[in-house]
Amino acid sequence: MRFVTPLLLAFVLALTGCQTSQQKAKKEALQKKTQAELRHEAGDMDFDAFIGRLQKAVAAHDVSSIAQMMTPNFGYQLSPPLEGEGVFKYWDEQNLWPEIEGILAEKFVAGDDGYMVAPPQFADKSLHYDGYRAGIRRINGSWKFAYFVNG
Repeated sequence: MRFVTPLLLAFVLALTGCQTSQQKAKKEALQKKTQAELRHEAGDMDFDAFIGRLQKAVAAHDVSSIAQMMTPNFGYQLSPPLEGEGVFKYWDEQNLWPEIEGILAEKFVAGDDGYMVAPPQFADKSLHYDGYRAGIRRINGSWKFAYFVNG
């Protein structure tokens, strides 16, 4: 009997230390998440700093700074599709600078397509948002302003 009790106690302790199937599934799901997903969940200081610099550059109409923060194929009109060169002229002609400032002041959320988008209503497909929106994406480790479109 003296020998059975410690053996039984060791067996019980070993069983309670094992992960349940739910715990194991949770751990596997967390490991499957990409680094970008984890970064967005925890808050990304790099992203926040990028948005801050972009907001200041737009407020100052600093086109050279904004251009450095944009993707080469920056989208600025959906129909007909326009991208790349001519964006600043288009913004001036359409008097879009206040609109851009307003959208960039909105909260950015993760969209379905891998972009961080503002306003948050755009990410919710059930709302059918068709106003101005901005998209920012991480490219080669850096955040880039990818589009500002309407429609």
